Amino acid sequence: MEDEIIKYISNYTEVSPELETAIRQSGMIRQYPKGHFLLEAGQISIECFFVLKGCVRRFYIKDTEERTTDFYTEMQAIPGISKGTPNEYYLECLEDIIAAVGNPELESDMFQKFPILESFSRVIGESMMTTYVEEFSEFKMASPEERYLKLLESRPDLFQRVPLNQIASYLGIKPESLSRIRKRIMK
Repeated sequence: MEDEIIKYISNYTEVSPELETAIRQSGMIRQYPKGHFLLEAGQISIECFFVLKGCVRRFYIKDTEERTTDFYTEMQAIPGISKGTPNEYYLECLEDIIAAVGNPELESDMFQKFPILESFSRVIGESMMTTYVEEFSEFKMASPEERYLKLLESRPDLFQRVPLNQIASYLGIKPESLSRIRKRIMK
């Protein structure tokens, strides 16, 4: 299981034998079953996750309705959601998950022993933030049909992995509207 995170890191920086051993012995790679909640609303979380295998949905509940805000799949980081305060989101495993799990104590220890990891984390964090800002801007300006087409183009795997009602929620529309959009596009 650790091989995937080591391979990912090695795409960006050299992984020394000492670092590889530290990753393997850290206990940071964990498995969670489908249906498990990594986080629930009201909890204070100090952990962040990097999905190695599987799919996680982030959502909140408003007026008794679940509203999906994101899906995280292979090689995607789930940012820490709360900073010492109860959070408003749920993180639900839609499939069996294998994830690298970090926390401030583990991070500090690893950064102290392997400074290259701190640089790596900063570069990845900046890249994630840039991507997030660009995608969010595009999403806000797009019509529901444009959002659907963009999702279909950029993440087609989600349509085999995620129930359509959750995809509709993510797109900001009702399932019936998604059905109409899909029918219209198929013609």
